[in-house]
Amino acid sequence: MSILDVSGHAVSLDKEGFLVDLAQWSHPVAEALAQREGIVLNSDHWEVLTLLRDFYQQYQLSPATRPLVKYAALKLGPEKGNSPHLNRLFNGTPAKLAAKLAGLPKPTNCI
Repeated sequence: MSILDVSGHAVSLDKEGFLVDLAQWSHPVAEALAQREGIVLNSDHWEVLTLLRDFYQQYQLSPATRPLVKYAALKLGPEKGNSPHLNRLFNGTPAKLAAKLAGLPKPTNCI
């Protein structure tokens, strides 16, 4: 377990960098997590993170890549709901990395 300092607040992370307490997520936490991954969040990232948080609220799970792509296509349209776009945004691991940045649990079938 490790600790992420976000503006003087300690945020606990598991060994893979996912939040231990999902309630600790906030926009500044997402920014700090993204910085650790070498990503500067822009509006396209936030669109997907919001989408993922909505998905989790509805289904109580983090989607794997295929369901994420389908859900993004349904909600954001085919120009944003496709593997190349999501891979570009999230360094080739959209389901796992986007879930991490959205403050959600690791998708069950991700390595």
